[in-house]
Amino acid sequence: MAKLIRFGVSIEANLLEAFDRASAAQKYANRSQAIADLMRNKLIERDWQKKNAQVVATVSLVYNHHRREVVNKVMDIQHDYQRLIISTQHIHLDHDNCLEIIASKGKARDIVGLTHRLRGVKGTKHVSFTATTSGKQLS
Repeated sequence: MAKLIRFGVSIEANLLEAFDRASAAQKYANRSQAIADLMRNKLIERDWQKKNAQVVATVSLVYNHHRREVVNKVMDIQHDYQRLIISTQHIHLDHDNCLEIIASKGKARDIVGLTHRLRGVKGTKHVSFTATTSGKQLS
């Protein structure tokens, strides 16, 4: 187990109260766990933002499946980026709307490129991107 270090932080009372409420809502056992988790997330984000970093990511998009040109363009883009795509999941949200979740693995800049291409498809309602690394450097 890594050596634990105590340190002090000065922070505005209202910011700390809001942080404590958010931490409790996320079921952290204590403030230290919540702060450590935030630190890890920021370090991982910095790591994958390095242009050549290997990342795993999800790209999620919502679109109206009745617009066939959207479906076809999304499929064409996925084929263009097949070397990055591990898996896709298609979910019917309601009669008109679908959610597509794309799990991917590769260089951050390439997956960001996939995300930008999908965002550029006229008719997509929302496209989001979440990336992480293995976190090996944080063990």
